[in-house]
Amino acid sequence: MSAHPPLTQNINRLSRLELPGAGQVTVQGNHTYVGHIPNKAGLGTSILDVSDPRNPRIVSQIMLDDPESHTHKARVVGDIMIVNNERNMTLIGRKADELPGLRIKLRERFGRAATHAELADALNVREVDIPAVEAAEKQPYDRGGFKIYDVSDKTRPRLLCHQKTGGIGVHRFDMDENYAYISTEMAGYIGNILVIYDIRNPVKPQEVSRWWIPGQHLAGGETPTWNGRRTRLHHALRYGDELWAGLWHGGVGIIDIRDITRPTTLGMYNYHPPFPEPSHTFMPLEKPIGGRRIALAIDEEDHAHDAEELDRRKGRPHGCLWVMDVTDPAHIQALSSYEVSELDSPWSRATPGRFGAHQFQEQRRGTMVYCAWFAGGLRVVDVADPMSPREVGYFIPDPAEGRAAPQTNDVFVDDDNRIYMVDRYAGFDILEHAR
Repeated sequence: MSAHPPLTQNINRLSRLELPGAGQVTVQGNHTYVGHIPNKAGLGTSILDVSDPRNPRIVSQIMLDDPESHTHKARVVGDIMIVNNERNMTLIGRKADELPGLRIKLRERFGRAATHAELADALNVREVDIPAVEAAEKQPYDRGGFKIYDVSDKTRPRLLCHQKTGGIGVHRFDMDENYAYISTEMAGYIGNILVIYDIRNPVKPQEVSRWWIPGQHLAGGETPTWNGRRTRLHHALRYGDELWAGLWHGGVGIIDIRDITRPTTLGMYNYHPPFPEPSHTFMPLEKPIGGRRIALAIDEEDHAHDAEELDRRKGRPHGCLWVMDVTDPAHIQALSSYEVSELDSPWSRATPGRFGAHQFQEQRRGTMVYCAWFAGGLRVVDVADPMSPREVGYFIPDPAEGRAAPQTNDVFVDDDNRIYMVDRYAGFDILEHAR
């Protein structure tokens, strides 16, 4: 732990563990489940005993069995835990996917097979990287999906199933005791779509249905109106008989699942452009305010910043929190937004790192919203007045050792209003809101 106290207002730190960087934190009862971002140790998931929030302790850890994959998201219901299985980001990215079509185009242009130098120039990679791209083409990634564990014994999680999906695999997701609402790539589609699985037999999940944004189903003859994978499902959360979806550069959407075998779209709202950062999470409040149904959306500050990137983005709005009127799902309206000033964090322009919003807690806690704000730390916002969100607390941890800025990544708020927070680089904090 740093020798310097964190910057805070109305938030107290109960404890901290120097865990490796994480993508998601989930709490159930006296245990916390942390999904780790790729790390040198090969750690996938940590299970912690938090019965004493001032003294959390590691109960067990699951190591990765595949160096190409990560499991940085974790959800738990009862004795069942699901983690994602997604390909690590690499310098060559998806270049292998482009090779077959590119070879044809270059042969037509040159009247011969393209050289490695010509392929590299067209792919915007180094010539020395082309053998790695060709190797990835010959042996594409096929381990994307999700894993289901029995965690009835927290000291010995037991793998029940590795359900494979497609593409680079599963990103974020939701689950309940009956179904998993998976955001994943699938063959024949461009970008992540929703695939719902019946997990009542966790050893053998069964696909129930799919939902996608019109234009994603290439194999079905659809043509996207956007470039690449910019418009796609980030993830969808279930509240009642609806799923609330962040759609990246496609905005937000509400999906009716009263018939779970046939999800239907109730409404979508896209504010891109003019706003540049993609929609991450969408969630309705528990109760109407002033006779209106209110929902929250949050954008993700998408790019890691270096000095050149920061200079390029001058004058561009950061990712922020949105308050929306969703009384009529077919006509969603933005009411207000909340943004943290760069003056409100000493690390707002530190490089490398991100400053804007990322994620809020997915547990509905009245009108209080606990937001993970990258270099802005944790921001607590009250939306009791939907037209005027008001910050009522914050907690900015020091950067992890050797890092330029904190990168607060995910937050969970339990039924006792304790706050569990993880950083992309390192650190797990348990906090409380001093009201």
